[in-house]
Amino acid sequence: MKLSVISFTKNGRRLGEKLAARLADKDFKETEEIVLYTKCSAAAEQDGAHPVIPVEESIGEWAGKQMRENNALLFIGACGIAVRAVAPHITDKLHDSPVLVMDERGDYIIPVLSGHMGGANEIALKIAERIGAVPVITTATDLNGMFSVDLFAKKNGLSILNKEGIAKVSSKVLAGKQITVSVETGHISENCRVPEGIQIVPYPPVQAVDVLITKKESGSPAALVLKPKEYVIGMGCKKGKEPERVEAFIEQTLNAAGILKEQCMALASIEQKKDEQAFLQWSRKYRFPFYTYTAEQLQEVKGGFHGSAFVKDSVGVDNVCERAALKACGEKGELICEKHAQDGMTIAVAKREWSVAFDEE
Repeated sequence: MKLSVISFTKNGRRLGEKLAARLADKDFKETEEIVLYTKCSAAAEQDGAHPVIPVEESIGEWAGKQMRENNALLFIGACGIAVRAVAPHITDKLHDSPVLVMDERGDYIIPVLSGHMGGANEIALKIAERIGAVPVITTATDLNGMFSVDLFAKKNGLSILNKEGIAKVSSKVLAGKQITVSVETGHISENCRVPEGIQIVPYPPVQAVDVLITKKESGSPAALVLKPKEYVIGMGCKKGKEPERVEAFIEQTLNAAGILKEQCMALASIEQKKDEQAFLQWSRKYRFPFYTYTAEQLQEVKGGFHGSAFVKDSVGVDNVCERAALKACGEKGELICEKHAQDGMTIAVAKREWSVAFDEE
């Protein structure tokens, strides 16, 4: 995800440059790129280490473009500016870009939009830690230390089939009521601690439950239905491959396998491709995590692969797409679409053995 930072004064620009410098290390995983913009002509003077792009269009037009690209937005200025700019472009909580606001002194940072699914809360906490700001988190479940079903779905690689169910489940949690959860048999992580307030109901449930988690088409009534994203796409390509060719190749592969994008969890490749724009653009566009691994990590993946001496000489491992797909699956992954090459690109699809956990222990 790209973090687009916009300022409106010289002080705001300086804070943006400070922020870019503090986040420019491998430990900051929430964004893969930080771009600074300014709407103040005086602030656009290039006297800092980090380039600042002047914004010629209106703030609303700029915000709309950033949100269409699924970038995260950080406004260094008043909350009102951010709210007016993004308001015409808001869709729903599952698809909105994360939007944050920070005062130009860097005292406070506030997630305004997409705190859970977009990751605005996580970004705010990380930024606050790096520059010494106070994160102002307003989502009720976070404030009260309670179970957040949308964040649970995101962390466990689950699709939300009916977003209106999120509010129903969250309202019960916030009211202190117990919620019932039914998980397809065999898919709760071993030694998983179930928090207080959650009752696990045998699958399939005979009565209506609050949350139903299954990959099957189930007629069981539930307030919220979650479905696992079972597939990982592994890819390699020549440097500078056109984004439209990469997207077409992915679409072609998934269609041939009868897999929907909504059933996929991530895109994976080798570390040398971490800045490959075609992969970054596709993952941003469809909000997929983009995982990359070192040649050593990929070499450790067990299995029979379609190896290439040329690839091994080039990047240090004989196969990228198949090994990367399986690596991202974790244990018990299975290749369902073996390596296929086309026009300087390679692709493979693996299926993961999914499970859910209710905590991070």
